[in-house]
Amino acid sequence: MSGKDTLLPGGKGVWIPIDHGVSDFPVQGLEDLDKIIEQIAHADAIVAHKGVVSHYASSEANFVAHLSASTRHAGERKSDKMLVGSVEEALSRGALGVSVQVNLGSVEEPEMIERLASTTEYSHYLNCLAMGMMYPRGENLNIMEDDDTNGAAHAARLAFELGCDVVKTIWTGSIESFRKVTSCVPIPVLIAGGPSGSSTKEILSIVDQAMQAGAGGVCMGRQVFSHPNPKEMVSALKAIIHDGASVEQVMEEFGL
Repeated sequence: MSGKDTLLPGGKGVWIPIDHGVSDFPVQGLEDLDKIIEQIAHADAIVAHKGVVSHYASSEANFVAHLSASTRHAGERKSDKMLVGSVEEALSRGALGVSVQVNLGSVEEPEMIERLASTTEYSHYLNCLAMGMMYPRGENLNIMEDDDTNGAAHAARLAFELGCDVVKTIWTGSIESFRKVTSCVPIPVLIAGGPSGSSTKEILSIVDQAMQAGAGGVCMGRQVFSHPNPKEMVSALKAIIHDGASVEQVMEEFGL
């Protein structure tokens, strides 16, 4: 079975990123990696930095190595995501795929695009799945007048045209607008978790709406690893995304 089939069974995926400890720390839910990885190992993929991938490669989890990094201490350049690894290194450490972040509208956007393209080049030659984490949120973001996706459709299209196999981007707020994102690319579109503070039902309802709009699943971090019941949240997400279960069904079944 290929990495793509493992990470995106049926073209859909429940991916849980836990790379947040590089940009910020401490982070609620990520203090004990042994514990959280055990709780979310049944996700289709865990997105993590290379040291985490190496340390936990022998676990039951499937890993995607995130190759972009910056920290909160970089001042004006804190949104400039630098490459901190290669595709070949990620595979040798036990990853089944790689991920690179681009912040559209940031001053450093051109360099981040170049890093993404370089990564998808090597991913192509090494037959490695590549995801673009595409966030339209920089200070120079220039939303077109008729774009009610707030740049998400452009972000998804950029990822696809530069060779990504899957893209993560923002939820646009409605089924109608998000369908414009999913319909503009032939690759799975995973939604990010969005702002913290949402209730469990609100989170799962957004996922349900995204799936109705043609999404490929989620790449959702804090809404899962900071949740009081991370294991049950992963199970609920898998039921909605892979089995078409309703929000009410999963909340009852998994005690959420």
